[in-house]
Amino acid sequence: MRALVISGGGSKGAFAGGVAQYLVEEMGREYDLYLGTSTGSLLISHLALNKCEKIRQVYTSVNQESIFNNRPFNIKRRNGYDQISINHFNVLRNFISGKKTFGESKNLRKLIEKTFTEEEFYTLRASKKDIVVTVSNISMNAVEYKSIQDFDYKEFCDWIWISCNYTPFMSLVQRDGCEYADGGLGTMVPIEEAIKRGATHIDAVILQTEATIYNRMPSKNVFGLITNLFSFMLDRIEKQNIQIGKFTAANKTATIKFYYTPTVLTTNSLIFDKKQMKSWWQTGFNYAREKSEELNQIEP
Repeated sequence: MRALVISGGGSKGAFAGGVAQYLVEEMGREYDLYLGTSTGSLLISHLALNKCEKIRQVYTSVNQESIFNNRPFNIKRRNGYDQISINHFNVLRNFISGKKTFGESKNLRKLIEKTFTEEEFYTLRASKKDIVVTVSNISMNAVEYKSIQDFDYKEFCDWIWISCNYTPFMSLVQRDGCEYADGGLGTMVPIEEAIKRGATHIDAVILQTEATIYNRMPSKNVFGLITNLFSFMLDRIEKQNIQIGKFTAANKTATIKFYYTPTVLTTNSLIFDKKQMKSWWQTGFNYAREKSEELNQIEP
């Protein structure tokens, strides 16, 4: 069984889309299992439908308003990089309305349903492909995996959205008495789960460089500090997921091909810039082509 696994990474998902487009359209890869976390969850349904160009158009046209109905931060570009600061008015408005998070991402939920239609959902349900998204059950202290085969259209759109909710900056969602948030808070790269579900050949797109090659800029405010702390924790989770995935693959005789970002794309994946994301998509496509050519030269 062949699986495509895409890690979390916010706006960097554009790079993963480019990689996957090359693998699907140029290499002719067909996958039985598509497993994604956070931004990866947004990609996999369209990739399974072979609608790479459609999802490329989505990723290269979104902005902050496409994601947030209440954005908790402001963005200012200084000295060549984007700096975020707290939007006190929006955060206060969220707290006054009884919300538990700094911001809300209900616009993303609308975008998911707008771009992933009910007809497409049932086309995938009828196929032999399994589409699985990762979510974090905060109440039960557990990571859960939601398959398209187990839910109706509205419910599965909800799980895709929940997988992407980078709490506390985005929405916290209650289901069946439990609080759910971004799958990356528990599992950034669900390689182990792919192997548990029977995958023997895995293409894993990792939205980080293979080696740590940067230092984050010093925090300018409490909001910047919080995002840096969360980024640090998610980076550690991701490295552990990869190590566990490699160990599990070795014991199950499964093979993994990794596609890391060749350079640091951004140190703040909450910033959705259309121009940048368009560039990252092309970078991912070119990188996958170069890596495939290198592998062809190495393999007899």
